[in-house]
Order: sequence, then C-alpha cells, then structure tokens
Amino acid sequence: MNDILFLKPVVKERIWGGKRLNTEYGYQTPYEHTGECWAISAHPNGDCMITSGRFAGKTLSQVYQSNRELFNDLNSDRFPLLTKILDAHDDLSVQVHPSDTYALKHFNDLGKNECWYILDADADAAIIYGHRASSKKVFKKMVDEDQWDELLIKKYVKKGDFIFVPAGTVHAIGKGLLILETQQSSDTTFRLYDYHRKDDQGNERALHIKESIDVATIPYQEVIIETKVHDSKPHRFTELIHTEYFDVEKWEIRGVLHKPSDHYLLMSVIEGQGFINQNPIKKGDHFIVTANVPQIELSGDLEIIVSK
Repeated sequence: MNDILFLKPVVKERIWGGKRLNTEYGYQTPYEHTGECWAISAHPNGDCMITSGRFAGKTLSQVYQSNRELFNDLNSDRFPLLTKILDAHDDLSVQVHPSDTYALKHFNDLGKNECWYILDADADAAIIYGHRASSKKVFKKMVDEDQWDELLIKKYVKKGDFIFVPAGTVHAIGKGLLILETQQSSDTTFRLYDYHRKDDQGNERALHIKESIDVATIPYQEVIIETKVHDSKPHRFTELIHTEYFDVEKWEIRGVLHKPSDHYLLMSVIEGQGFINQNPIKKGDHFIVTANVPQIELSGDLEIIVSK
C-alpha cells in the first residue's frame, strides 16, 4: 500500500502566543494565546492523530511502534522528529536545550537540536542567538547581576531566513515572528530568562538557571550553514541543512513534479495549494510520505518544507 499519513495538529496555549495559528492557518483552538501547533509529532506531550486512510483514528506514535517498515525500519525507540509552527505574538523566554546525553540521563527525553524557517516577520523582528560570556564563571556573574543586554546577542531576521539552533545554544524567538520549527522529538527546555514578566496570577514563570549553565555552550560558538539551491525549472529545491539529527529542504513546486522516493518524508505546506498523489493539499497541511510510497506526484503552486 502507498501510505501518506495526514495528521491533525495539536495546539498549545502559551503566554507569548497570539491568534495567527487560527486566522492564518485555520487551526481550531480554544485559547486566547495560542503559541504552538505541534504539526507532526509522536511525542507523549502532543501525539498527532492520523485523519484518513487505514490508520485513521490512531496516533502517530501507535503507527510508528506497530508499523516500523513505514519509517525505513528505524531502530529508534521513539519517532525522532517533531515539526511545529510557532506564533510569537510576544517574546519567548531565553532558553537553552540539552544534548541527547544530558536529556536521556535526567529526563528520559531526547536532546533538542532544532532549526527555524521564518514564515513571516515584522519589520523589526529579532532573535536572541548566542552570548558574550568568555567562561561559565563570567556567564553566571552576568546572569546573577541581570546584565542581559550585555550578555545576550540580538540578531534581526526576515521572512525566508533559516537558522540552525544546536543544543547548548542560548536563544530566544522574538515577538512578531511566525516560524516553522523542525526539531528532535523532545520537550525538554531550560528557561534562562523571562524578562521578569508575570502570569495572570502575578507569578513569574520558573527559571532553570543551574541546568541552563550546565548545558550551555560557553564560550558561544557560532555555527555557519550554507544553503544550496537547485533549479529544476519550473521547480526549485533548496537544501537548508544536513545534520546527524535531520535534513531539511524547501520545495517550490510550479506545475507537476514526479519524484521517486525511498525514504519517509515529513512535509508541511507553507504556501499555496495543489495535490500529492491525487490527495488535495493546501497551506497549513502536514503529512508524512511513508517509505512504502515509491513515487511522489506533486502538482499545483506549492511551497513545502520537507524533512527526514
């Protein structure tokens, strides 16, 4: 059988979230501040439901555990990737993510290497990416003394930018950004700084200073990535990143594409509409082309983020 797994996103309330996941993508949400759509996920904190086909009604984790042949017979005990869309109506906290070694030892979770494709950005939108401390001692002193402007590195970003965030990188998504995130399937995050903001009950959110310092890369080491564009007119394919954790590409389809396939692929439609193997797809749809699909036929006017 040629299985394509269409998924129902799981939405998450966040203090920094807005309304764009509903207004822009049509995701149904009961929250006033919706920050995250877990679009392709088998993580226990947000396990997506299959919406059609022979696996309809099952979760992605169930299908992964019982039908490993659909995923190239991976030997991982859990589905390794997670795709999100984030609506940063306000600044996210400054965070650090652990490596696999640290996360598995302390939380029985994977580490969290991730990357961001900027779907949309306000004119002055920025991220925190890296820090200026030369040692853990200096880092801790600057944290203890609230020297955030001196410690944190701010970078302005725009629509179409792509950022790789390795585990250990001090980072934050700034307000006014809409982002598609590809990451390891992990929900382990250490909050280093949250601007002293308070929730509806007047409480500041918990911080994880010790853990952040434990796992942060100090001194900061900038990672330079080079994207590669392949024009195959009328289509265009951009290799965004290749790592041991994930490969991510952007496919721009104009017309009809026939492409052989021998590996499962996570796909998120970020613009346009069309068809995949005669199934209608549109902006905001997310699905997995499984390993038993030998040939992909895409048609329409589409932009898709593809990962594996």
